Amino acid sequence: MSLLEIDGVTKRFGGLVAVDDVSFDVNRGEIVGLIGPNGSGKSTVFNCIMSIYKVTDGSIHFDENDITDHQTHEVVNSGLSRVSQESNPITAMSVAGNIQLFTLPNSLFSLRGGASEAEIYEYAARVDIEDKLQEMPDELPHADIRRLEIAKALATEPDLLLLDEPFAGMNQAEITELAETFRAFSEAGITMVIVDHNMGGLMDLVDRAVVLNNGEKLMEGTPDEVTSDERVQKAYLGTAEES
Repeated sequence: MSLLEIDGVTKRFGGLVAVDDVSFDVNRGEIVGLIGPNGSGKSTVFNCIMSIYKVTDGSIHFDENDITDHQTHEVVNSGLSRVSQESNPITAMSVAGNIQLFTLPNSLFSLRGGASEAEIYEYAARVDIEDKLQEMPDELPHADIRRLEIAKALATEPDLLLLDEPFAGMNQAEITELAETFRAFSEAGITMVIVDHNMGGLMDLVDRAVVLNNGEKLMEGTPDEVTSDERVQKAYLGTAEES
């Protein structure tokens, strides 16, 4: 059953068509890769889903509800959360404080309430930074900053996580460890869409991949179908690999 439905989504910026009539579904419990070369429209699709950008045409449904014209906070309240490419912790707050902020009702307007210390510990433990709760963000290595961003997203209790370049800047050991974390999320019932421009390691993680190129959907399929497709090889490499 589809949890997220992207139907004919187009996003124009003036005369520039950044995303052109893109459609795909994400089934409950899946890990879907949204891949493509740099500039192919992947992050723009995420921004449309989260209502950071208003779509020019098309519709977006989540859990059978039309969220196309929702405000971003309404999208989050419906059960969607996004981890951006850019890490943006509040540097004046501890790791615990950053996580707690995302558990507050209408967090821009309220600094009271939110998750308990035990709940904050649990969010942090799911990404292996539970021993860093009292540290300040600028004391963390890059990989832990990225894990903090994921913990903040988890704190909104999402049914579906949108992960934009979560592995960027990590070494292979860190990537492998984070991929295992995502598998644990999946086993716990969180559906995920992961954006990445490098399809190599991602293909070992996802159930299915949607490929964008020049703002258009090129194809979708299983990891084997995607990596063996000549159109995908040409989009990434400039020419199809010889078989």
